[in-house]
Amino acid sequence: MGYRFFVACLFVLMGGLAHAETRDVSQYFFDQKLGDFKADLASAKKEGKQGILLMFEQEDCPWCHRMKATILNQSEVQDYYKKHFLIFSMDIKGDTPMVDFQGKDTTEKAFSVENRVRATPVFGFFGLNGKMIFRWTGVTKDADEFLLLGRYVADGAYKTQSFLAYKQGAK
Repeated sequence: MGYRFFVACLFVLMGGLAHAETRDVSQYFFDQKLGDFKADLASAKKEGKQGILLMFEQEDCPWCHRMKATILNQSEVQDYYKKHFLIFSMDIKGDTPMVDFQGKDTTEKAFSVENRVRATPVFGFFGLNGKMIFRWTGVTKDADEFLLLGRYVADGAYKTQSFLAYKQGAK
């Protein structure tokens, strides 16, 4: 009985995992960065997006890796966020040249400093005017909480209530 029980449990476990589709984060979550956020903002408007989401991260950040490996790789998360936002990663230590939302030449590192990003990850939601409208520092508990965070911003609830109040009302 022990062996059959083990095989049955393994079968159930594998069947459960098959329902949670995961996909490559760089291909299905992040958009390709052109380095010109002013142009990206115009694209977001043209495509009917609510704004731009930037994930401020750094290479040696274990929490950034955790978000990518357990939450941002979920197909449901990717599909929802791609529908509502253009999404880019931002290396807070990066010297890569870029153009900010106002058309000013800068670097990823300088842009991160301007936006007061010190710890990672930080998810900065920028409205169609190029201003940060909401920021989330750290990881979320799970994919459901990250989806709720996206809805909180996309639905405009950030204008009238805290994320905690929104989360409590969603239960």
